[in-house]
Amino acid sequence: MNAIEIRNLSKSFRGMYAVDNLNMTVPVGAIYGFIGENGSGKSTTEKLICGHLVPEAGEVKLFGRDYTDPGVRVRVGALIEDPGCFPNSSVYQNLMMQAINLGIENRDEEIKRVLQIVRMEDSADIKFKSCSLGMKQRIGIAMALLGNPVLLILDEPINGLDTDGMRIMREILIDITQNCGCTVLISSHILGELEKIATHYGIIRQGKMIMELSAEEMDARAQVFVSIRTKDMQGAKTVLAAKFADVREEEGYLRVYDVEDTASIVDYLIKNGHIVSEIRKNKIGLEEYYIELMSQKEGK
Repeated sequence: MNAIEIRNLSKSFRGMYAVDNLNMTVPVGAIYGFIGENGSGKSTTEKLICGHLVPEAGEVKLFGRDYTDPGVRVRVGALIEDPGCFPNSSVYQNLMMQAINLGIENRDEEIKRVLQIVRMEDSADIKFKSCSLGMKQRIGIAMALLGNPVLLILDEPINGLDTDGMRIMREILIDITQNCGCTVLISSHILGELEKIATHYGIIRQGKMIMELSAEEMDARAQVFVSIRTKDMQGAKTVLAAKFADVREEEGYLRVYDVEDTASIVDYLIKNGHIVSEIRKNKIGLEEYYIELMSQKEGK
């Protein structure tokens, strides 16, 4: 069984399709990275899953049941856009109001539970308006976790955070899936951060899903390359291009693609009068893979 199954989902605004015949599969227990440029349909898709918008066509199932089923809807938590908190109320008060709204019993215990998950158990008395951006995002996640959902939907929760804020958010999301038994659907433009935690990816463009793959499949598809620096970069590039099929100068390095034997490259350059000052083996990351994929789509 999958946490989310979407088939042929469509939604338009003023005659323009924001989501166009979309298909999506999110396995139970996954951290599913939902990727796409601005206006690609990510937020609209998440709002459709949450029931904030009504689809024009298609089917959405959550854990094998229709997304409108009350029994499954109460097990979905979401943070889309902003937490919607009262600025002059404390963190605890905002969570209490949401807990009352949800009809949660043992509210004090539940609030303490979610504050511990988001690393804010010592910040309950702080007014929301005094919280940093990272704290506000974590408060939003805490609100979404009230009631112990099995599916969490997050729209750009790490955008705008500093390095430490992103690290804390990564730890929280991994904890939610591994220790709370929750599936996470997360959209983000910060692909380098997403790559550190996602187990699956969905890439959307102009309202259509163009690719879904697991992190393992992504790793298998990523090109291997060797990065090199020499004193004479242009001369070394000419020498390498005579022997290797794909040599590029990128980000201050010469990159030799689809080659893993670093020793043979060093030997070849030395024989041709070039001393290597730096060399390392890499794989293309999620961001480069995404850019390359979008370039291929634009070229068709």
